[in-house]
Amino acid sequence: MTSPAPDPVRETRRKREHERQAVVFGLLIAFLLLAGLAAAAMYSGAFSSPFSRPIYTPVAEAPQPEPCLPQVEGQPDGALPVPYADVKVRVYNAADGSEPLAGANEDVLNERGFNVVDTGNWVEKLGQSEVRFGTKGITRAYTLAAQYPDVRLVLDDRKGATIDLLVGDEYSPPLSEDDVLLDAETPMKDVEGCVPASEITPIPRVTLPKN
Repeated sequence: MTSPAPDPVRETRRKREHERQAVVFGLLIAFLLLAGLAAAAMYSGAFSSPFSRPIYTPVAEAPQPEPCLPQVEGQPDGALPVPYADVKVRVYNAADGSEPLAGANEDVLNERGFNVVDTGNWVEKLGQSEVRFGTKGITRAYTLAAQYPDVRLVLDDRKGATIDLLVGDEYSPPLSEDDVLLDAETPMKDVEGCVPASEITPIPRVTLPKN
Protein backbone atom coordinates (compact mmCIF):
# COMPACT_ATOMS: atom_id res chain seq x y z
CA MET A 1 0.00 0.00 0.00
CA THR A 2 1.33 3.41 -0.92
CA SER A 3 1.91 5.93 1.94
CA PRO A 4 0.00 9.19 1.53
CA ALA A 5 2.08 12.12 0.36
CA PRO A 6 2.91 14.64 3.13
CA ASP A 7 0.64 17.70 3.29
CA PRO A 8 2.89 20.78 2.78
CA VAL A 9 0.40 23.10 4.51
CA ARG A 10 0.30 20.90 7.61
CA GLU A 11 4.07 20.60 7.69
CA THR A 12 4.48 24.37 7.48
CA ARG A 13 1.97 24.90 10.32
CA ARG A 14 3.72 22.30 12.50
CA LYS A 15 7.08 23.95 11.84
CA ARG A 16 5.73 27.37 12.87
CA GLU A 17 4.26 25.93 16.06
CA HIS A 18 7.61 24.40 16.95
CA GLU A 19 9.34 27.70 16.31
CA ARG A 20 6.78 29.58 18.43
CA GLN A 21 7.16 27.11 21.27
CA ALA A 22 10.94 27.45 21.08
CA VAL A 23 10.67 31.26 21.34
CA VAL A 24 8.27 31.08 24.32
CA PHE A 25 10.41 28.56 26.18
CA GLY A 26 13.51 30.62 25.40
CA LEU A 27 11.95 33.76 26.85
CA LEU A 28 10.82 31.89 29.96
CA ILE A 29 14.29 30.48 30.50
CA ALA A 30 15.87 33.92 30.00
CA PHE A 31 13.44 35.51 32.48
CA LEU A 32 14.16 32.81 35.08
CA LEU A 33 17.91 33.31 34.60
CA LEU A 34 17.58 37.09 35.06
CA ALA A 35 15.37 36.66 38.13
CA GLY A 36 17.88 34.24 39.61
CA LEU A 37 20.77 36.62 38.98
CA ALA A 38 18.83 39.54 40.55
CA ALA A 39 17.95 37.45 43.61
CA ALA A 40 21.57 36.41 44.02
CA ALA A 41 22.74 40.02 43.72
CA MET A 42 20.24 41.21 46.35
CA TYR A 43 21.19 38.34 48.65
CA SER A 44 24.88 39.19 48.33
CA GLY A 45 24.20 42.91 48.91
CA ALA A 46 25.33 44.04 45.47
CA PHE A 47 22.19 46.20 45.32
CA SER A 48 19.09 46.63 47.42
CA SER A 49 15.57 45.81 46.46
CA PRO A 50 13.34 48.85 45.81
CA PHE A 51 10.70 47.16 47.97
CA SER A 52 13.02 47.20 50.98
CA ARG A 53 13.19 51.00 51.02
CA PRO A 54 10.84 52.77 53.44
CA ILE A 55 7.97 54.66 51.86
CA TYR A 56 8.34 58.39 52.55
CA THR A 57 5.17 60.32 53.15
CA PRO A 58 5.60 64.09 53.54
CA VAL A 59 4.22 65.39 56.84
CA ALA A 60 2.94 68.93 57.08
CA GLU A 61 5.03 70.95 59.47
CA ALA A 62 3.09 71.99 62.57
CA PRO A 63 2.80 75.75 63.05
CA GLN A 64 4.86 77.35 65.79
CA PRO A 65 2.88 77.55 69.06
CA GLU A 66 2.01 80.97 70.38
CA PRO A 67 3.98 82.09 73.45
CA CYS A 68 2.46 82.66 76.87
CA LEU A 69 2.84 85.94 78.69
CA PRO A 70 6.04 86.21 80.74
CA GLN A 71 6.34 86.98 84.41
CA VAL A 72 6.99 90.69 84.81
CA GLU A 73 8.86 92.17 87.77
CA GLY A 74 6.56 94.24 89.93
CA GLN A 75 3.45 92.61 88.44
CA PRO A 76 2.93 89.47 90.59
CA ASP A 77 -0.66 88.95 89.47
CA GLY A 78 0.28 88.80 85.78
CA ALA A 79 1.57 91.00 83.00
CA LEU A 80 -0.29 94.26 82.56
CA PRO A 81 -0.89 95.92 79.18
CA VAL A 82 1.96 98.10 77.97
CA PRO A 83 1.10 101.81 77.58
CA TYR A 84 0.38 102.30 73.89
CA ALA A 85 2.98 105.05 73.55
CA ASP A 86 5.67 102.55 74.65
CA VAL A 87 4.79 100.08 71.88
CA LYS A 88 7.00 100.65 68.83
CA VAL A 89 5.39 98.88 65.89
CA ARG A 90 6.12 98.52 62.19
CA VAL A 91 3.08 97.88 59.98
CA TYR A 92 3.49 95.96 56.72
CA ASN A 93 1.11 94.90 53.96
CA ALA A 94 1.31 91.11 53.46
CA ALA A 95 -1.87 90.75 51.37
CA ASP A 96 -2.27 90.14 47.64
CA GLY A 97 -4.60 93.08 47.09
CA SER A 98 -3.51 96.58 46.17
CA GLU A 99 -5.52 98.20 48.98
CA PRO A 100 -3.15 100.20 51.23
CA LEU A 101 -3.86 98.13 54.35
CA ALA A 102 -0.62 99.09 56.08
CA GLY A 103 -1.41 102.79 55.82
CA ALA A 104 -4.99 102.30 57.03
CA ASN A 105 -3.78 100.40 60.10
CA GLU A 106 -1.08 102.97 60.71
CA ASP A 107 -3.75 105.67 60.94
CA VAL A 108 -5.86 103.68 63.42
CA LEU A 109 -2.92 102.74 65.63
CA ASN A 110 -1.55 106.29 65.63
CA GLU A 111 -4.95 107.61 66.69
CA ARG A 112 -4.92 105.20 69.63
CA GLY A 113 -1.47 106.32 70.69
CA PHE A 114 0.76 103.51 69.40
CA ASN A 115 4.21 104.51 68.19
CA VAL A 116 4.20 103.44 64.51
CA VAL A 117 7.80 103.73 63.32
CA ASP A 118 7.57 102.29 59.78
CA THR A 119 5.17 101.01 57.11
CA GLY A 120 5.58 99.26 53.77
CA ASN A 121 5.17 95.95 51.95
CA TRP A 122 6.20 92.61 53.39
CA VAL A 123 8.46 90.15 51.55
CA GLU A 124 5.79 87.42 51.23
CA LYS A 125 2.03 87.07 51.14
CA LEU A 126 0.24 85.75 54.22
CA GLY A 127 -3.25 84.46 54.88
CA GLN A 128 -3.84 85.21 58.53
CA SER A 129 -2.45 88.48 59.89
CA GLU A 130 0.50 88.12 62.27
CA VAL A 131 2.28 90.03 64.99
CA ARG A 132 5.99 89.14 65.04
CA PHE A 133 8.24 89.95 67.96
CA GLY A 134 11.17 88.80 70.07
CA THR A 135 11.23 87.66 73.70
CA LYS A 136 11.51 91.28 74.86
CA GLY A 137 8.34 92.23 73.01
CA ILE A 138 5.84 89.60 74.18
CA THR A 139 3.76 91.91 76.39
CA ARG A 140 3.83 94.56 73.65
CA ALA A 141 2.67 91.97 71.11
CA TYR A 142 -0.24 90.96 73.37
CA THR A 143 -1.14 94.63 73.81
CA LEU A 144 -1.21 95.17 70.04
CA ALA A 145 -2.97 91.86 69.27
CA ALA A 146 -5.81 92.86 71.63
CA GLN A 147 -6.76 95.54 69.08
CA TYR A 148 -7.71 92.87 66.51
CA PRO A 149 -10.28 90.04 66.44
CA ASP A 150 -8.00 87.52 64.73
CA VAL A 151 -4.22 87.81 64.61
CA ARG A 152 -1.50 85.21 65.21
CA LEU A 153 1.41 85.74 67.60
CA VAL A 154 4.74 84.63 66.09
CA LEU A 155 8.01 84.62 68.04
CA ASP A 156 11.20 85.34 66.07
CA ASP A 157 14.83 85.73 67.11
CA ARG A 158 15.07 89.56 67.12
CA LYS A 159 16.83 91.12 70.10
CA GLY A 160 14.87 94.36 70.56
CA ALA A 161 11.35 95.14 71.75
CA THR A 162 9.99 96.64 68.49
CA ILE A 163 7.23 94.50 67.01
CA ASP A 164 5.85 94.00 63.49
CA LEU A 165 2.21 93.83 62.38
CA LEU A 166 1.82 91.90 59.10
CA VAL A 167 -1.58 92.45 57.54
CA GLY A 168 -2.55 89.32 55.57
CA ASP A 169 -5.26 88.38 53.06
CA GLU A 170 -7.65 87.24 55.81
CA TYR A 171 -7.46 90.73 57.30
CA SER A 172 -9.99 91.79 59.89
CA PRO A 173 -10.23 95.51 60.75
CA PRO A 174 -9.24 96.62 64.25
CA LEU A 175 -11.87 96.31 66.96
CA SER A 176 -13.56 99.47 68.11
CA GLU A 177 -11.85 100.90 71.17
CA ASP A 178 -14.88 99.98 73.31
CA ASP A 179 -14.44 96.31 72.35
CA VAL A 180 -10.71 96.11 73.20
CA LEU A 181 -10.53 94.02 76.38
CA LEU A 182 -7.61 95.81 78.02
CA ASP A 183 -7.44 97.71 81.26
CA ALA A 184 -4.31 99.36 82.62
CA GLU A 185 -4.86 97.76 86.05
CA THR A 186 -6.00 94.30 84.91
CA PRO A 187 -3.47 91.59 83.93
CA MET A 188 -3.77 90.30 80.37
CA LYS A 189 -4.79 86.70 79.68
CA ASP A 190 -2.71 84.09 77.85
CA VAL A 191 -3.93 83.00 74.42
CA GLU A 192 -5.47 79.54 74.41
CA GLY A 193 -2.97 76.73 73.95
CA CYS A 194 0.06 78.93 74.53
CA VAL A 195 3.53 77.57 75.38
CA PRO A 196 6.24 79.26 77.48
CA ALA A 197 8.58 81.22 75.23
CA SER A 198 11.56 79.26 76.59
CA GLU A 199 10.09 76.10 75.01
CA ILE A 200 9.62 77.63 71.55
CA THR A 201 12.24 77.73 68.80
CA PRO A 202 11.98 81.26 67.36
CA ILE A 203 11.80 81.64 63.60
CA PRO A 204 14.56 83.72 61.93
CA ARG A 205 13.81 87.41 61.90
CA VAL A 206 13.11 88.84 58.43
CA THR A 207 14.87 92.13 57.72
CA LEU A 208 13.43 94.17 54.89
CA PRO A 209 15.89 95.72 52.42
CA LYS A 210 16.36 99.43 52.89
CA ASN A 211 15.35 101.70 50.02
